[in-house]
Amino acid sequence: MLGRRRMLGLLAGAGLLTAAGCGGPGGPPAAGGGGSVAHGAEGEIPQETAGPYPGDESNGPNVLAESGVVRQDIRSSFGSLSGTAEGVPLTIDMTITDVSGAALPGAAVYVWHCNRSGGYSLYDIEDQNYLRGVQVADDTGKVRFTSIFPAAYAGRWPHIHFEVFSAADQATMGQNAITTSQIALPEAICREVYATAGYEDSVGNLAETSLASDNVFSDGADSQLATVTGSVAAGLTAALTVPVAP
Repeated sequence: MLGRRRMLGLLAGAGLLTAAGCGGPGGPPAAGGGGSVAHGAEGEIPQETAGPYPGDESNGPNVLAESGVVRQDIRSSFGSLSGTAEGVPLTIDMTITDVSGAALPGAAVYVWHCNRSGGYSLYDIEDQNYLRGVQVADDTGKVRFTSIFPAAYAGRWPHIHFEVFSAADQATMGQNAITTSQIALPEAICREVYATAGYEDSVGNLAETSLASDNVFSDGADSQLATVTGSVAAGLTAALTVPVAP
């Protein structure tokens, strides 16, 4: 984790967070650092940095080239790797639309986020590729991932990274992303999750951040803040509509 903090600090100090910071090439609001890329046109979800851990070959490993990356359940590693990320169950429901609100069936979404300790597979945890996957939108523009609730790590508000592509073949080649952005998670549910075993470090990290100070969400996160339903005991669902300009 110390390595990530150093990296984020260096990137921000050099003015490079928009290209490589932890974001995009991802109840009531509250917490998060400083410096996101320019937002999209009115009605379009904001464009953000993919961060230093995209796993798309732009900064080291490329999970998108792996057979099996198109999958719904991203909790376990796949291919030649094995292991499962533990944590509070989280379903990620996204509806991909154009800026008029019309569904975009066939659009592909690549999602990735940290584990409950704040580490990213392929980077902090080099022998795992879990918590990464691609799904193709159905006729209503919906994609769904089965995952776990991510940690709050130092300097960032809890978030999920994603990229939208026009089709699955574009996603698996990691080319021509329509949108790179992030989902913010509501403060109230974060506090509930972080009171459970395994998330101990997130308690202090959450207390030291806010949406108003986060380096991605500080310029406004209303359109990126997920609606979360369910319970910590039975599992949670984070839902977000994602308008893009294809």
